Amino acid sequence: MAANIAKRPNGRWRARYRDDAGREHARHFERKVDAQAWLDEQTARMVRGEWADPRAGRELLSAYAARWQSIQVSSPGTARIIDNALRIHIVPRLGSQRLAYIRRSDVQAFVKWLESRELRPATESGPARTLSAGSVRNIYEVLARVMDAAVEDRVIAISPCRRIALPKGHDDEVEVPTLEEVDRVRDALPERWQALPVVLAGSGLRVGELLGLRPSDVDFLRRSIRVERQRLQTDQIAPLKSRASRRSVPVGQVVIDALAAHLASYPATEDALFTDELGKPLTYRRWKRLVSDAAKVAGAEITSHSFRHFAASALISGGASVKQVQAFLGHASAVVTLRTYAHLWPGDEDRTRKVLDAALGPLGARADSVRTEAASEG
Repeated sequence: MAANIAKRPNGRWRARYRDDAGREHARHFERKVDAQAWLDEQTARMVRGEWADPRAGRELLSAYAARWQSIQVSSPGTARIIDNALRIHIVPRLGSQRLAYIRRSDVQAFVKWLESRELRPATESGPARTLSAGSVRNIYEVLARVMDAAVEDRVIAISPCRRIALPKGHDDEVEVPTLEEVDRVRDALPERWQALPVVLAGSGLRVGELLGLRPSDVDFLRRSIRVERQRLQTDQIAPLKSRASRRSVPVGQVVIDALAAHLASYPATEDALFTDELGKPLTYRRWKRLVSDAAKVAGAEITSHSFRHFAASALISGGASVKQVQAFLGHASAVVTLRTYAHLWPGDEDRTRKVLDAALGPLGARADSVRTEAASEG
């Protein structure tokens, strides 16, 4: 870093240096010692990788976030999450602030605001709808990624997204519907759609994977469903989330019978297993609305993803291993499976007790002997 200190005609000291890009930065001081201290601080920050251009930090968060978003390379699903987080939550709340002026307390206040934000006011039909703890964390993570990028670009020295307290809600553990609830929702659906809950609950497919199925993906003889593509919320056919998502899912006879009965009454097209009344592929939005309406009629807290949780829970209850559930659901790793469903695996406490009893067996036998001797003496 090229730097120097020079005395000005007015008696003040001018300290200046050039950054890695060759831009000059300067400040004036009454005392030479203060000028030197300032230069030393800038040098130390550069050595530690904490230096940022003071002028760059004056950029508005909204402008930097838009530029950051435009160069991201991500899947359509991730891109949609980023866009929703920025457009609906982050930019309206923090977009008018300059990057260098956003403090940790501002980020914490933003998280608090997200936690209490009403997406839908309370009505006679139900309580107010607010963001779930998981949604709040997802939005915060997008903001944290933007701020981390600003640090890497030397727009700001330190990210304000540090040691932020995030909400922990009941959504940390998935809500698994009962068979009765699944059955009630199925009965509440129009007859044309009653096969879908059965297929979802019996295969564990994601909704996009189900809507992306073609008739040729179902092997009725071997009782399996081949998952090779997904239908996005934009109604476009796209590749799957990950390589692990591409799989062949074994299903039971109940699912096969439901599919056969559905196709007999509602013929599919070459490109879509499930079609609407006009013969067009069933869309994500239409199915989501159908499930929501049926759940209200059935009085059940069920969403489109609940059927997938039911399938996972059924496998775990039947003794399936983590790897089996991972492969069945198409998770990229066993970590994802455990993070979502670890609390459903039964018997951990009983196994712990058996292991400890086996380890402490000799002590237990000796204690029994002492009690027996005491009883005989008495």
